[in-house]
Amino acid sequence: MSKRKRRLRDREERKKSGVSVIEAAPACEQEAISGRGKKTIGGGVLLLILGFVVLTLTDSHGRNWASILSPLLILGAYGVIAYGIFLPDAVSCAADERGGD
Repeated sequence: MSKRKRRLRDREERKKSGVSVIEAAPACEQEAISGRGKKTIGGGVLLLILGFVVLTLTDSHGRNWASILSPLLILGAYGVIAYGIFLPDAVSCAADERGGD
């Protein structure tokens, strides 16, 4: 007898005898990028746009405030976008299954 048939038979016997059968909970489905992550990525894109706008204000020798600030804004924006990709939701899947405690 195969394992599957044996498990089905055992499950039916437990149902008949009144023993509760605990079924496996369905896996919690998660989006590829969480809602918080999408907001963080959006903020990073805005920061990136600001960095490129500041970049237009630099002088040809690169000796003014915009020449110092724009690379920091652009690199920081890429860091924020990368962080947003891996940022999880505020409420984990396990808390949802317990009833939101």
